[in-house]
Amino acid sequence: MQKRLECQVFGRVQMVMFRDFVTRKARSRGIVGSVKNNIDGSVSIVAEGEESKLMELFRLIHKGPLLSRVDTVSEKWSEPLGGYKSFDILY
Repeated sequence: MQKRLECQVFGRVQMVMFRDFVTRKARSRGIVGSVKNNIDGSVSIVAEGEESKLMELFRLIHKGPLLSRVDTVSEKWSEPLGGYKSFDILY
């Protein structure tokens, strides 16, 4: 079943290759969407794809790459809106 996952990730998640990590993990699972840094130091993620693949990505987001520290992840699950063709980093 296709789903949409929106997350905001707090902790040491900027300047530690977090967006690249999320992008690689999402693309390898066939997930589309985007990831971006926020002014408050958090990272926002919008991901759409198979629910099981999104759950895998969600677990990986909690871990993050080697130099990161994930303190909190807010999540919102909903029906996909479409419109994404790939998974991209937004600047």
